[in-house]
Amino acid sequence: MIDFTEEQIERYSRHIILPEVGAEGQSKLLEAKVFMIGAGGLGSPVAYYLAAAGVGTIGIADADVVDLSNLQRQIIHNQDRIDMPKVESAKKTMQALNPDVKVNTYNYFVTEDNIRDIISEYDIIIDGCDNFPTRFLVNDACYFEKKTLISGAMFRFEGQVATYKPHVHKEGPCYRCLYPEPPPTGLVPSCSEAGILGALAGCVGTIQAVEAIKEILGIGDSLSGKLMIFDALRMEWKKLKLRKDPQCPLCGENPSITDLVTYEQACELKFGE
Repeated sequence: MIDFTEEQIERYSRHIILPEVGAEGQSKLLEAKVFMIGAGGLGSPVAYYLAAAGVGTIGIADADVVDLSNLQRQIIHNQDRIDMPKVESAKKTMQALNPDVKVNTYNYFVTEDNIRDIISEYDIIIDGCDNFPTRFLVNDACYFEKKTLISGAMFRFEGQVATYKPHVHKEGPCYRCLYPEPPPTGLVPSCSEAGILGALAGCVGTIQAVEAIKEILGIGDSLSGKLMIFDALRMEWKKLKLRKDPQCPLCGENPSITDLVTYEQACELKFGE
């Protein structure tokens, strides 16, 4: 267990007094390594809360720069950082909040050539991208590298969160059990085309952060095997049970996917809307 400084004891006191966390749990957080895909709408609250919680090493991958249109929902950035790489802006905000946190930046898109090497260094992977090709790439890489994946998505007024860890929960599904293949290009409009309620990103991203902290601490009920859906207009949360698909092309009984698959449109889309 980490030998805390007086400053750390004060900083994390509200965690340490929780019986489910305590000093041992806070040590686990400080020793944990989490990798995030996207420093946008979902990545902003995730990164902020993980840094505040004292997650010791956080990696962030995003190839975009801060744009004025991002600021309606991407709260980790600000107007003074327009045109700055998002990963650098996020790092400044996180380290200003908590200097305990080491932030590794990856100012490029994850691809089939680099993702497995990157995520092999981390404990938990959080997907906050905004396109299907990247979601499938991340899911497949996590499956092959046996990493826990916490996936979030949002569209207009609705969001969803799920945790995938078939390497631990043998009867639990992977993302492809829910969606075997990406939809055709252009079928689902992007946030810039369809719009997005800015505060929705905070709701969904915060749930991802909570789920990551629980996984690190090994407490509570995991969302593995479940899909949490939020309807902001009706202010309703629904939890659906997900089942492992025996015919899943990745984790099923006779998998047809044995290596990473690249979808062409992945290079045309941005992260973290």
